[in-house]
Amino acid sequence: MKFEMIDSEKTTLNKLVPWVCVALLSATPLCAAPKPNVVMILADDLGWQDLKCYDIDEPSPYDTPYLDAFAKKGVMFWQAYSPAPTCSPSRCAILSGNHPARAQKTHVVGGHPPYARSSRSRMMEPWYSGRMPEDTFTLARAMKANGYTTGHAGKWHIAINHKAFPQPEDVGFDYTRSSRGAHSNLKNRLEGFATTEIKDPYRLDANGFPYHQNNEDALTFLSENKTKPFFLYYCTWLVHSPIVTRNEALLKKYAARMGVKPQLENDKRMKGQKNPFYGAMVESLDYYLGQVLSYLDTTEDPRWPGHMLSENTYVIFASDNGGVKGYTDNTPLDQGKSSAKEGGTRVPMMIAGPGIAAGVQSDVVVNGLDFYPTILSLAGSEVPKSKNLDGCDLAPLLLGDSTDPTLVKDTDGSVRDSMMWHFPHGGDLESTLIVGDYKLIRNYDHVNNDESPELELFQLYRTENGKRVRVDIEESKNLATTMPEKTAMLNRRLTEMLTGMKASYPRYNPLNKTLPNQSAVCAVVSHEIKGNAVEFAFRENGATVIQADLIYTINGGEKYEEWFRTPATLKSNKSVSVELPVGTTHFYLNLIDENSFLVSYPAVTNYKEEFANQALSTQQTTLRAVREKVEN
Repeated sequence: MKFEMIDSEKTTLNKLVPWVCVALLSATPLCAAPKPNVVMILADDLGWQDLKCYDIDEPSPYDTPYLDAFAKKGVMFWQAYSPAPTCSPSRCAILSGNHPARAQKTHVVGGHPPYARSSRSRMMEPWYSGRMPEDTFTLARAMKANGYTTGHAGKWHIAINHKAFPQPEDVGFDYTRSSRGAHSNLKNRLEGFATTEIKDPYRLDANGFPYHQNNEDALTFLSENKTKPFFLYYCTWLVHSPIVTRNEALLKKYAARMGVKPQLENDKRMKGQKNPFYGAMVESLDYYLGQVLSYLDTTEDPRWPGHMLSENTYVIFASDNGGVKGYTDNTPLDQGKSSAKEGGTRVPMMIAGPGIAAGVQSDVVVNGLDFYPTILSLAGSEVPKSKNLDGCDLAPLLLGDSTDPTLVKDTDGSVRDSMMWHFPHGGDLESTLIVGDYKLIRNYDHVNNDESPELELFQLYRTENGKRVRVDIEESKNLATTMPEKTAMLNRRLTEMLTGMKASYPRYNPLNKTLPNQSAVCAVVSHEIKGNAVEFAFRENGATVIQADLIYTINGGEKYEEWFRTPATLKSNKSVSVELPVGTTHFYLNLIDENSFLVSYPAVTNYKEEFANQALSTQQTTLRAVREKVEN
């Protein structure tokens, strides 16, 4: 005898017993759902205001029907953040579970000595890692250890170069494909559009969209592995630059809608969402992801007959960082990619799957760092006790009341009330901290700089009866001077967090004579290599040296030359000693003084030249005495 449940009953059962198929009033035994699948989709540079469903204030001109529909199938987060404001550190953080500050992976590329771009540069970025270490117990490895087949499709970028070590197969993925597909670069973005010709590699489909190998790779993994539990990490290249499209019809559609004429070159001074190429890219992203979501909805689960794959698959969608200012517009949020302000870190994020209530919009603050523990929890997998995870398990939130922030707890059981970013790079050079309704920004380049106060405080929201009411998500009203005690308290807390993670900081450029205390910086006067040890002598000129680091490489002069950092020992006689790591080919000494100036020895005189050509070499075995002329 067969009974049909109404939708409300199905919803109740799904929430109470998400992985059990109940045969009501029947002699048929309970049919437990198999281990759930997981699909994590990471868009590239997609801004918080780029999806129609995220519209606030001014409406978005971009059409995103598939992702808008997906948002209604689960939880749509309005205060979701990326681990970093650029892609590589975010991707490393998501896969490793480690905060970018802790991992020393805070920006793209990396793995080079600190340097100043010119004598006019005020600050120089710290050393930071070029990649995620290959021995990291990644999310992929954790899933494999729990019986999952793991797949990657699309962008990678967790190393110095997309093709540099380690690759996906080096860190736990069984399947990997990295085609750019229809997003491959065009020599002239006003030509070369896809056609319906049979021989066209980007041939238009029945709906007028170009063939996209990147998406096909993701679909191939799903098709080939649906007979076993799978984890797919699908990293679309859209909507990263180059800002191009092979879809001429879409380009014309957005040019007409925006009232603009497509130009050969991008104008990054653009204000508003007025780039028709970008509009075509956003809608293309939506269309291709719609194919993946449709496949899950319409394909029967071989492991669970009578059910579709989507009934037993958790799908997570997010962006790796905020939209690029000038390609799109993140208004009302300030700034964009490469800034730790809201426009650079707040991202669209939606999660759906078995046991997760549909149609929920949540103001709970979440982060891409939460994916690792959450996915393992939803999959019923365990994390080794020795594995550090800087994110929180969102499973209690997702499977319970997704609007209740008290369900998001740190490992010590306390409710999470803060979130921190560290971006000592570019023009912003900042760390930020959100605690409750307030956000603190610490600017590192603040000495004799009227344009950059050391501390800024903004009230993003006002909590009323458990609801967060928008106040200043624009970060336009600095409250640091009117709320000095709160500012100081948050600054102390930020310091504690950064110190606990052993974060690295930007330093002042000793070549910039406009900076105070520049004349007091030290000078290295000699060095001597004795076997695997190096001794340096230096002269202080008024400022005390407080830190010494060896910056070294084991593959100097090679294609993917990569530099590492290890601490050196400061001695009381104004000398430094250090053991060269095994395999060192070239090295520098970095000294940091009490005024936060960084002196490199030898000096990096041209950052566009190979660093090994300017460094000391282990082939030098004799005493080299160098008397530096320090200009006052």
